[in-house]
Amino acid sequence: MKKALFAAAAAAAVLTCGCGAKEISVNDMSIEEKAAQMLMVRCEPDMTEILDAGAGGIVMFARDFEGLTKEEVQAKTAQFQEASEIPVFIATDEEGGTVVRVSSNPYLRQEPFNSPAYYYRAGGMDNLINITAEKSQLLYELGVNMNLGPVADVSTDPDDFIYKRSLGEDETVTAQYVAEAVKAAKRHNMASCLKHFPGYGSNTDTHTGIAVDERPFEEFTKKDFLPFEAGIAEGAEAVLVSHNIVTCMDRELPASLSPAVHSVLRTNLQYNGLIITDDMEMQAVQDYGDIYIKAVNAGNDMIIVSDFDAALGEIIEGVSTGQISEETVNTAVERILKIKKECGIIEAK
Repeated sequence: MKKALFAAAAAAAVLTCGCGAKEISVNDMSIEEKAAQMLMVRCEPDMTEILDAGAGGIVMFARDFEGLTKEEVQAKTAQFQEASEIPVFIATDEEGGTVVRVSSNPYLRQEPFNSPAYYYRAGGMDNLINITAEKSQLLYELGVNMNLGPVADVSTDPDDFIYKRSLGEDETVTAQYVAEAVKAAKRHNMASCLKHFPGYGSNTDTHTGIAVDERPFEEFTKKDFLPFEAGIAEGAEAVLVSHNIVTCMDRELPASLSPAVHSVLRTNLQYNGLIITDDMEMQAVQDYGDIYIKAVNAGNDMIIVSDFDAALGEIIEGVSTGQISEETVNTAVERILKIKKECGIIEAK
């Protein structure tokens, strides 16, 4: 596969283009290139212009796999990489159960993956992790390099919105699952993205509105953080932050836009990997204004977007007007390139 090859030095995030271009550092990239790297874009039928602009990642949904054979998906993802000067994260949500972007296509798997809870209750943790490994292998073979999972939320109440997507067990068992899931993914060259920090709890669906979580901080430290800490300890490449308003950390802003929530993740949980927003098209963040500027300033490295041009333009404008410091952008892009190298997405010379 013809692609530009890069070597990223972890400390300085230096890139070396394998096609003969000069060695450059992040500081030599234009603000447009750096802002584009921070965007993980919903897949469209034609990604040419978005990839030409240097988008850092693509999120593929069920519609992007529908009706395609394994070979056709492989060709599609290879084309994305060939069109990208800096190789991209190609991500999807293959949780199992109610969220199956890939295995809902019978050409890719005979039947959709069931929920983690189903496999755990049918055969215990070993059975669940074997399925997780199979899932990672399938994604890897298709050219996907990041699964937006595992779901690290703790939920034991069937009435909770997140229950069907969670393991449905307590924090101890959920933490064990998350740790083993991250390890299984790594064995199959798949990046993991723990979600939905700081823990979804019993909140309502943020796809359709604002959810306010009024639990005390102590409940998060004793319960909700444990699966995230377990995944972080095993080297999870990314953590996805929810749009819930968590009042013990920030009474005003959704977690995805809150510097305070991101500080907890970086400081209390000592996390050094990628932080990614939940989808910015969700209703819970629509009324806040300048949401892409807020997302960058909150501490997100990557932002999941549908409107690439709007997001890119707002971030560039934010830097030009001083609403975003270029140092903030540089830090995020250095981390993106570092994780891409560690995952083998950017190939070291």
